[in-house]
Amino acid sequence: MEDFLDILKYTLPSGIVFVTAFFILRAFLQNGNHKKLLELKLTNQSVITPVRLQAYERVILLLERISPSSLIIRVANAGMTANQLQAALVQNIRDEFEHNLSQQIYISSTAWDMTRNAKEEMIKLVNLASTRLNDNATATDLGSIILELAMTQNKLPVNTAIDYIKKEVRQLY
Repeated sequence: MEDFLDILKYTLPSGIVFVTAFFILRAFLQNGNHKKLLELKLTNQSVITPVRLQAYERVILLLERISPSSLIIRVANAGMTANQLQAALVQNIRDEFEHNLSQQIYISSTAWDMTRNAKEEMIKLVNLASTRLNDNATATDLGSIILELAMTQNKLPVNTAIDYIKKEVRQLY
């Protein structure tokens, strides 16, 4: 029994020192890993933030380019018929959207859905305006009707999407 107590006198303090050292080392290593993870996140943030801001800028530019007034001014040419202008406007809207498809990775799903909705609504607006014309209408006639329809809407989906994206960027940064 006395031998057992002698062994216990030496092993119990050693065990306590071992357990204490184990927990201290584990906490130290976890703290080091946590610091490295934070540094990695900060580094990633410094790389991703400019890319995300650029994506928001490009989506705003897309929306501005497909707004009725800028779209008609940019696409309409002298001598175009209404049908030619309609086809050119729809194609231009689709091309602008397809050119910026990759931006959806960097912006929120809601912002991208609003952008896609604005594109679809602009195509509907162009097509609706073309149904109000006769067969020999000019591009100017179509442009006028598109702008009139745009004016009758309370707020264009393009403007709604732009406002939402601006608000989202302000909240993020």
